[in-house]
Amino acid sequence: MTAGGARRTAWQNCVFALFWLSGITAMAVMLAVVGYVMVKGIPEFSIDFFTTSPRGGLSGEGGIASTIVTTAYLVVMTMAIAAPLGTAAGIYLVEYAGNSRNRVATAFLKLSRFGIETLAGVPSIIFGLFGYALFVTAMHFGFSLLSAALAGACLVLPVVVRTAEEAFKSVPDAYREASLSLGATRWETIWKVVLPSATPGLTTGIILGVGRILSETAVFYVTLGGSCRTPTSIFSSGRTMALHVYYLAMETRAFDKAMATGAVLVILIIFVNLAINAVSKRLSAGGNRS
Repeated sequence: MTAGGARRTAWQNCVFALFWLSGITAMAVMLAVVGYVMVKGIPEFSIDFFTTSPRGGLSGEGGIASTIVTTAYLVVMTMAIAAPLGTAAGIYLVEYAGNSRNRVATAFLKLSRFGIETLAGVPSIIFGLFGYALFVTAMHFGFSLLSAALAGACLVLPVVVRTAEEAFKSVPDAYREASLSLGATRWETIWKVVLPSATPGLTTGIILGVGRILSETAVFYVTLGGSCRTPTSIFSSGRTMALHVYYLAMETRAFDKAMATGAVLVILIIFVNLAINAVSKRLSAGGNRS
């Protein structure tokens, strides 16, 4: 081997070693954080912890029953708003505006993408203040699940739109051309060919949105309120698990229950990822068979 070849091989080995080190470091940090939360939180699990609602006070008495229900309601409501809107926006940006040669449509496409990318970088508290000003105050929804879901949808919509756009872009043009050549309309092609092929990417956006909702506090702090009670309607106030962790850590001495609630959140996020990935694989397999 020549001297130049030896140097290239040594440089390649150094780069590979750096990549391995980076990956191992990232994995170690993740395992350390998750492991610490689990070790501190799981011993606090009990029947009462999961079946009773928070009772407030400095001691942080009670469990997390109402926060689990509130979190579930909020996730479903938020994604019911954000997922269809984000998917529809992605279809328009890729399948319609992306193929248009009209200058106005092209300018609108660029402006839309710029706005989406800008909103994706806006701090979450800004969405919370917007939600408070519009939904809580101007529209008189008050501190409620509805206000929080609408504000949360505004928060996750840019991520869902961008993920949906990339998912539709990843579908080969040959699929569209084959469908259109068989006499299908553009909408039939989108519905029966493009959408099933883009399902894995779309579910990625949903996963990111669900994870953002589960972990968010600032938006819901100023739109959802902080009631310990279980919501009875979309106009009821409540407290998500992440918001409950914040209250426990900042306003009580119940750090052990804060860690236990954090452990539940971590387990829930892992479960949601596994469940949605399984559904995505089933939908993709069904789309490929059809």
